[in-house]
Amino acid sequence: MDATESSKLSDGINAPMWMFWRRRRYVLVFLAFFGFFNVYSLRVNLSVAIVAMTENRTEQEFDWDSTTKGYILSSFFYGYIFTQLIGGYISNALGGNYVFGVGVGVTAGLTLLTPLAAHAGFGWLIAVRATEGFFEGVTFPCIHAIWSNWAPPSERSRMATIAFSGVFTGTVASMLLSGVLADTLGWEWVFYILGAFGCLWFVAWMLIVKKSPESDPYITTKEKEFILATLQRSAAGGEKVQHPWRGILTSKAVWALIVSSFSENWGFYTLLTQLPTFLRDTMHFELQAAGFLSALPYLVMGLLLSVAGYLADLCQIRRWLTTTQVRRYFNCGAFLAQTVFMLVGAYILRPAPTLTCITIAVGCGAFAWCGFAVNHLDLSPKSAGVLMGISNTFSTVAGILTPIVSGQLTASGSENEWRTVFYIAAGIYLIGCVTYWFGVSGELQPWSIEAREREREKQRQDGGQGYANEGLVMEQKA
Repeated sequence: MDATESSKLSDGINAPMWMFWRRRRYVLVFLAFFGFFNVYSLRVNLSVAIVAMTENRTEQEFDWDSTTKGYILSSFFYGYIFTQLIGGYISNALGGNYVFGVGVGVTAGLTLLTPLAAHAGFGWLIAVRATEGFFEGVTFPCIHAIWSNWAPPSERSRMATIAFSGVFTGTVASMLLSGVLADTLGWEWVFYILGAFGCLWFVAWMLIVKKSPESDPYITTKEKEFILATLQRSAAGGEKVQHPWRGILTSKAVWALIVSSFSENWGFYTLLTQLPTFLRDTMHFELQAAGFLSALPYLVMGLLLSVAGYLADLCQIRRWLTTTQVRRYFNCGAFLAQTVFMLVGAYILRPAPTLTCITIAVGCGAFAWCGFAVNHLDLSPKSAGVLMGISNTFSTVAGILTPIVSGQLTASGSENEWRTVFYIAAGIYLIGCVTYWFGVSGELQPWSIEAREREREKQRQDGGQGYANEGLVMEQKA
């Protein structure tokens, strides 16, 4: 079934688009949005809170230098890197919905303990943050396993990017709230309030979201049949997945999206962890203003992400571009723009123009997410969770390195030191652009589980036809 036929069938069986609660797959998207809201609000809160925790006042609460703060900010990723592949693997066995829910829920619980850990010593804080990362590491691989059961091909970009926009909404909300809460109630409340919201979401997710359309008692028969038909599978399902490791690890398309994912996340995490400090120490904004302004680029990206996802799907449905072309043009166009604006912003390095350039650069990342972030599902839907785990493992290396590298490079907080940080990010964007342009594919790969299943089915049918033809010849001779 092609994208146009899928779209027509969808229009025939669903309620109006704005009534998302009538479609179970969009109820899932709605809750996934808030899942990623929590994933990033719980990850980002420390970037703003640590400014208040170490601020030079009458009595400084935590006397941590820039290097120590760099290690604390990167500690989340020490645990995060270990559960990328595990998340993709166990999500196929246990159900991505359960693993995703537990991953976010435990992280929310640990967030409530963060103030206690900080007062016990920065070693305890690093341990708690690393454990949070360990549980959050399963989230992105798991959501791809969920999409492989719930997302029709003609809606993949839309569903995934709406959910992923929760990443940037959570980032914005966390940066805005963290600055206000730290100034008014004290930095501890940054962790109490955001952690409590994450716990409430966990209860709702576990009660409502099911592994697949077949196991959801509230889905309509028509919607279930539509999803199964577009995914070209029967309601039986449930087979054990054997991932083609050799094919995955030797695939040019897989390595292209790995490099692309690393590049986007290097720039993303550089700004995510360091922008509040840069605005406070080098651009000389007050804490609340630094929190608000740090949120602006992610607000723009969150708004553009749903638009970019809709345009990506539209280009495929109308057949203006092939899937490969959509991934290439959206991803590489975004990377090229990010390279240019990061360079310009670093060269000027003045509050208003630099923040404008950073905002445009981060916002353009919305179009890149229509490339590398969805590409796993194109290559092999049944292995998408594992592919996401592999690419996100490399991305996590970026999350570990960027706060440490930035902390080492900006020891005195001078303008030239920050220029170097931004120049490095721009160069890595450019490497990602070139690599993805020449290596990307939006097609089902020959090594994929689905391609091999189709080949076996074709051989079976050809064999049956062969036997039928042979019987006919023998009958004619007789």
